[in-house]
Amino acid sequence: MENPDSVIYPNATDSERPRPAISRRVLLAGSAAAGATATAGCLGGDEDGTNNGTDEFVSKPTVYIFNTGDGTVSVIDSETDEVVATRAIGMTASFPSNQFTPQLVEDGTGPLWLNVDDGVRAIEVGSLEQQRHIETGSGANWQEQTPDGDHVVVSAREPAHRQFKLDADPDSDSFGGVLAELDRSDEGGRGDNDGPGPCDVTIHPDGEYAYVPDLFGDTLTVIDIERFEIERQVPVEPTASSPAEPWMGTASWDGTTLLIENNGGDGGTESLWDVSEPARPVERARLTQADGLGRGPLTSEIGPNSEYGYVFTRSSEDVTVVDVEAGSVEDRLDLGGSAFVGSWDVSRSKLYVPVQTNDEVAVIDAVEREIVDRLDVGPEPYGATAARVRGTSGDTAASFERLAEYETTYCMGQCACGHEL
Repeated sequence: MENPDSVIYPNATDSERPRPAISRRVLLAGSAAAGATATAGCLGGDEDGTNNGTDEFVSKPTVYIFNTGDGTVSVIDSETDEVVATRAIGMTASFPSNQFTPQLVEDGTGPLWLNVDDGVRAIEVGSLEQQRHIETGSGANWQEQTPDGDHVVVSAREPAHRQFKLDADPDSDSFGGVLAELDRSDEGGRGDNDGPGPCDVTIHPDGEYAYVPDLFGDTLTVIDIERFEIERQVPVEPTASSPAEPWMGTASWDGTTLLIENNGGDGGTESLWDVSEPARPVERARLTQADGLGRGPLTSEIGPNSEYGYVFTRSSEDVTVVDVEAGSVEDRLDLGGSAFVGSWDVSRSKLYVPVQTNDEVAVIDAVEREIVDRLDVGPEPYGATAARVRGTSGDTAASFERLAEYETTYCMGQCACGHEL
């Protein structure tokens, strides 16, 4: 059985668990390419680490893959499935915002929202340079953009145990600013945890509510985004004799279903929740390995018609395809390596899955529900998101840069986890 602490705290030694204090570190990625002058955390831009949006861009549906092994981003043309560029950006991300972002970013100044080091960053899609940096008091962060693009909701896990609402409108004077904040530490958590451990965030397509799985609280928290208050908390029942440990989730496009990945039990479980009444989620099914679920479910994506869920079951090195209506396992797609996240392209016709241990991206066709291509990318790819545009600088797969230093990200599994909890 996999040690759950080794998954929650991938860099900790046995003596440090369950509350490691891992120093922020910068990873070495070999020698810098000639002409690469960017420093860790900021590539050019203004003195305050922002960028004015001067790079040229083209309207092309694009997928962005964050390679945690060397701080580069592989840029994929999702019409041709060609890797058109690999660029160093001075940072890497494991869980970029990718639920509504692919539909929202339409010009070169639009932001991609990333979890990096001690907080959340916005980078400009055209230049891949930093626009804003928001510290959260935690190295373990997840963020998601609202369907209208106006806000970003952040879950900052231990030691912060906080939720943030950020201004996500690049035209706003307060872009990147904290508009509201919830300190949830007084809720406590299982064992000696000093808070509920808000882990991940997904947003109902009506834009009114955010759902937060609480890893240490064994609850599903519903947040009213406008008021930015807790609307309801629902206990997540144990799996057999073990706490459920809910930690990741994805709301369906039709607004009826919420998939929740649970870390508890032997191999983890997958829950299907009815959210047809968005403020009142009700669990209707829970899948285990006995039902055909792969081992180690971490995150998920839901297909364009909300009929199938794709659960990234890293320990069995596959993607578990779930029939959402039936609440059953439909299939298992063999990746031949470990993957932790995925992102739809802007048309939601293909799912791009970074296979971290193989330095490649598996492409899953939404109609066929099969792997139809594999693309070579940078080392240890992890996070993925998409946009309607991309910059034209360095638009060739052969001309890539590598930085000697880059800021790291919080993640599960073995990757660049230079976070500080």
